[in-house]
Amino acid sequence: MFGWKDPLMPVLQRRRCGVSVQKTTAVAGISLAALSGVAEIISGPGTRWGWWEYTAGLGMLRWATICGLAAVAITLAAVFTMGPEARLQRLPLAIMGLTLGLVVTAIPLSWLLTARSVPRIHDITTDTNDPPRYVAILPLRSGATNPVEYGGSAVAGLQQSAYPEVAPLMVPLPPDRAYELAMDAVHQMRWTVVDGNSSEGRIEATDSTFWFGFKDDIVVRIRPEGNGSRLDVRSLSRVGLSDVGTNAKRVTAYLSAVRSMQ
Repeated sequence: MFGWKDPLMPVLQRRRCGVSVQKTTAVAGISLAALSGVAEIISGPGTRWGWWEYTAGLGMLRWATICGLAAVAITLAAVFTMGPEARLQRLPLAIMGLTLGLVVTAIPLSWLLTARSVPRIHDITTDTNDPPRYVAILPLRSGATNPVEYGGSAVAGLQQSAYPEVAPLMVPLPPDRAYELAMDAVHQMRWTVVDGNSSEGRIEATDSTFWFGFKDDIVVRIRPEGNGSRLDVRSLSRVGLSDVGTNAKRVTAYLSAVRSMQ
């Protein structure tokens, strides 16, 4: 006639409700981390394939990083509010959420740290007084936001401070042989040759960055000097204020390739 109520029922209901909320929170952290990972993965290729402008791709990467950090915070909150028994039960979910969140944020954060450790320049050359000039590549840079005119002493000072290893390479070969060597090294770097002018001692080529496919332009200049030849290189980004050290790495890698082929 009169219903009997278990005095422990409200406690058990609250406990179940709490566990359900904690599980939902953990799942939300995993879902947010997964969506952030997808956005991060497609941000670069989408830019490379022309689905959106590079500014949109960088924006996606930025928001993916923020959401990845949020996913880590949400997952940690779920873990710390669980009781010992529930924590053991939900541990796989927690580990999955934390792993996804940390992986999503690790790569862009490493790029950010690199960007802050290098000067905000996008034009690197072995000859800052008389940089090699672009000729054949000029029509390809019609939509570029960065000019081909060198930035002068301000850029030169930043480069020499950050990348003192970027310097002309002396080759103990006559200019015609040095040109052949320089061209072989260009092919080894897998750059796309735009023009090769042996009579002027000039090679122009393009290269693309791995993730976003940013186009950078390279010019190699060979001049006679003493009993051999002097080889100068310049690498210039078409867009972006900072190249995050990409052009300097490219130039030094090319010079190393030439040295190894002598």
